[in-house]
Amino acid sequence: MNLIFLGAPGAGKGTQARLLQEREGIPQVSTGDMLRAAMVEGSPVGKRAKEYVEQGALVPDDVMIALIEERLVRPDARRGFVLDGFPRTLPQAEALDRMLERAGRVLDAVLYFDISDETILRRLTGRWVCRKAGHIYHLEYNPPKAPGQCDADGSELYQRVDDRPETVRHRLDVYHRETQPVVEFYRRRGVFATIDAEGDIEDVSRKVLGTIRARMELRA
Repeated sequence: MNLIFLGAPGAGKGTQARLLQEREGIPQVSTGDMLRAAMVEGSPVGKRAKEYVEQGALVPDDVMIALIEERLVRPDARRGFVLDGFPRTLPQAEALDRMLERAGRVLDAVLYFDISDETILRRLTGRWVCRKAGHIYHLEYNPPKAPGQCDADGSELYQRVDDRPETVRHRLDVYHRETQPVVEFYRRRGVFATIDAEGDIEDVSRKVLGTIRARMELRA
C-alpha cells in the first residue's frame, strides 16, 4: 500500500500513521519526525529547517522533496509507505508524482483528515513535553500528576515553540493557504477519501482502516 495522509497540524494523521505501521508493517514516513531529528543532529538541513519551523512557516520545497526522495528508496519502504506531512504544496505533490512514476509505483489512497481549527488549537496548545526523555503530556487529555513535572523521570515539562498558541494559529493560516490546493489536487483523483477526524483515536482508526480496505478491494 502506498498512502498519503493529508490534514492540518494536529489533525491526528501522525497518530493514525503510527497505528497503521504497527498493524500492517507499512512504514510511517513523517516529515515532522525527519526534520526534528535533523534539527537535533544539527545537520545543514536541520539548521536550515529550524529557522522555518520556529516561525511556524513551511520548510522550502527543495529540502522536503530531497528528504522524501531519499527515504522512499530505503528497503523498508519498498513494499509500501504512509506519507505523513508530505506533500504540503503543489510543487511537492507534482514532484511526488514524478518520483513514483520513475519508480513504477502508484498511489493507492489519499486520506484527508477533516477537523476544525478550534479542535486543533485545543489539541496542540495543551501539549507539553519532558526535557529528559521527551515524554508527552496534554493538560486536558493526559495531564501530569504534578504540574510542570514529568511523572516518569521528574524532569521539567516545556512547550515546544511550534505548540504555542500564536505559532499554532500561524501554522494553521499557512496550512490553509499552502496546502488546501494540494487537497484539491488529489480530490480530483479516484484515490481521494475524507476522514472525519473529530472523534477519538479508536473511532478515527476504524474509519481509516475501513476506507483503506475498501480502496484496496477496488484495486484488486
